Amino acid sequence: MKLRDLILPVVALAVLIADQVSKAWAIENIPLNTTREIIPLLKDVFVLTHITNSGAAFGMFPQLSLVFTFVALAVSFFIVIYYRSIPAGQWLVRLSLGLQLGGAIGNLVDRLRFGGSVVDLFYLRFWPVFNVADSAIVCGVVLLMWHLMRTSPKPEVSPQTVMPSPEEKTKSSGTD
Repeated sequence: MKLRDLILPVVALAVLIADQVSKAWAIENIPLNTTREIIPLLKDVFVLTHITNSGAAFGMFPQLSLVFTFVALAVSFFIVIYYRSIPAGQWLVRLSLGLQLGGAIGNLVDRLRFGGSVVDLFYLRFWPVFNVADSAIVCGVVLLMWHLMRTSPKPEVSPQTVMPSPEEKTKSSGTD
């Protein structure tokens, strides 16, 4: 096994552990639907808030919890299968997929454990409450998009065909 083959499982496992440990801490230390200030100086910007969310990102579509469970399973399966075909040297793609896989599994564990809901705890007062898994998924997607924009082939610029003007057409056809 090569070092590059370890990026996905190591990153995914690190995300999963960080996600589940942070959620377990929140469940144990912050009553549901309450907030805890951890840095008094930042209380107007950042606090920990223990909530549950049965929807997708930002609580959208809470009635589709079962669908999100199957989507997380499918995405996880796809990432593991696709990972094997990534060419050597594509470490950023491997890292981004590891982040996405760890995040998908972290939220999947919650959905299976808590009847379709995930635990959210980080609250930037200008943004909906989120968790480590959400952050990992977003960071993974952003890294992958950046990589694709940076490495995608540039379209070839070909000289435009100049269309002759009506006068030139008349001259070239020999009619006056």
